[in-house]
Amino acid sequence: MKQNRIKELEEKCKNIRKEILRVVSKNGGHLSSTLGATEIIVAMHEVFDSKKDPFIFDVSHQSYAHKLLTGRWSEFDTLRQFGGISGYTKPSESEDDYFVAGHSSTSISLGVGAAKAIALKGEQESRIPVVMIGDGSMTAGMVYEALNELGDRKYPMVIILNDNEMSIAKPIGAISRMLSSAMASPFYQSFKKHTENFVDNFGEGARYIAKRMEESIKLITPGIMFEEMGIDYIGPVDGHNLASLIEILHKAKELKKPVIVHVQTLKGKGYEIAEGKEEKWHGVGPFDLSSGASSKKSEQKSATQIYAEALLHLAKHNDKIVGATAAMPSGTGLSELMELYPTRFWDVAIAEQHAVTSMAALAKEGFKPFCTIYSTFLQRGYDQIIHDTCLMNLPVVFALDRAGIVGEDGETHQGVFDISFLRAIPNMTLFAPRDEKSFHQAMAFAASYPHPCSLRYPRGSFTHTDLPESLPFALAKSQLLRSNNSDVLFVGYGNGVGRAYETAKSLDFEVSILDLRFVKPLDKEMLREMAKKHKKWFVFSDSAKMGGVGSALLEFLSDEKIFGAQVTSFEYEDTFITHGKTKDVEESLGLLPQQLALKVNATLL
Repeated sequence: MKQNRIKELEEKCKNIRKEILRVVSKNGGHLSSTLGATEIIVAMHEVFDSKKDPFIFDVSHQSYAHKLLTGRWSEFDTLRQFGGISGYTKPSESEDDYFVAGHSSTSISLGVGAAKAIALKGEQESRIPVVMIGDGSMTAGMVYEALNELGDRKYPMVIILNDNEMSIAKPIGAISRMLSSAMASPFYQSFKKHTENFVDNFGEGARYIAKRMEESIKLITPGIMFEEMGIDYIGPVDGHNLASLIEILHKAKELKKPVIVHVQTLKGKGYEIAEGKEEKWHGVGPFDLSSGASSKKSEQKSATQIYAEALLHLAKHNDKIVGATAAMPSGTGLSELMELYPTRFWDVAIAEQHAVTSMAALAKEGFKPFCTIYSTFLQRGYDQIIHDTCLMNLPVVFALDRAGIVGEDGETHQGVFDISFLRAIPNMTLFAPRDEKSFHQAMAFAASYPHPCSLRYPRGSFTHTDLPESLPFALAKSQLLRSNNSDVLFVGYGNGVGRAYETAKSLDFEVSILDLRFVKPLDKEMLREMAKKHKKWFVFSDSAKMGGVGSALLEFLSDEKIFGAQVTSFEYEDTFITHGKTKDVEESLGLLPQQLALKVNATLL
């Protein structure tokens, strides 16, 4: 490739990094990984055509450079803002985004599916799937399910493994670099094919000698595992050397078979403060570019902090308490527990299925596991909750962080479905705290509860912290926080209790307020009493309406043949919820307290 073109592309990389830093420092977003992947994405666009070749980004949080290269430069200021462009790939946003992504380890399966379609349509000469996946995503089993089939069926595909942690293998100096280039060359590939044809004519002895020679060469490189699966391997390659990247990708494309290109990058490349492995620069809020200091300081304690403090207190006094998270130690608050008790608290990597099942075995052995996972990511371990936990009635606690609207991460990350999908499972108990004190009490209950259970809590702080004194948690017991002779009852669950209180402030009449606490099992005795006194029930919960808290109450009223109470739920409607600041999203859904107060008044007319 001409040197002038390389210089032009290197300048483009600088400008892309500059724009990413400018916008992310203002809006927040994913930073270190997307900075590190800049040269890879520029090289992808130089070698392949995103208009016809499926560009598939695993998770896609590192795809900002792709957005800038595909006509979204002028819109980039709106990144992750309500009504603006998404922080992930999104086909409805651009034809250059092949698939929606947000959860990990789906990319190679998508690539296999795309490759099958290309083959069926007879387009293999003009199209090829291009997958970019990070080394962290390689920890999930779905990756190997896809590689297993791909290695067998040999569909043409280029998989770029972005290794930004040096966790898979380190290059072995000049020899490894030389071999990486050599193994991608047409000469080597042609020689390999002719050798295979030759030894086929000379029996097992020649085949054995040739195989041992090839394996001896491969042992110098870290790609032997992929080669054994039937997928060609090239690498490691310097992920910040554009000329080398473009050359290797051209060769990989020309192979017309599945190939993994192992690329090593530096997280945070181009922004010295973020360069390296610091987890805190993975996803950031607005920050000062010159110092790296956060621009926004929260005065209120987050629910995650409260959870971490409560679990630490319990763990100090009970050595049977253990826990796991799936690649989110900082985000879930488990970092300190992992440091203090490294043999009792584990980060099992991006492996939610494994996290759930391994905790079930610990429960069977007499321990008390706290499986701490974002609500949206627990979806990935659903079968394990049913088959490996609840079927045997094992006392695993599922602590669901980021329940409700999570804001800028949008559709793929909103924690709205957990009540609906957990409530249907036999032996599962569901409850939720409303504030800091009730959270500690909920944790104490969970620690002593001898069956599977789940508690949910929001991203950031609770909606309302000045609530009545919380009572200790007891199974299937709610707490009546405000009682009067009004016909109206507000039923709050978890963070929804605070929303109910805020809504009540905007009304010109009094209402009763019940903290449901348990959505499974329900406090039937209390609900029977409420049905006698109140005929208009309004439900406040940060969850999907279908199968949610309102559904549970309606099922109860139907089972009890109580027909006088009218239930109106302010849970989320049957749609995927977009990205943006939480307040902007809630306003668009009509869920701000003032808007809810108007809805209450309209219902009562």
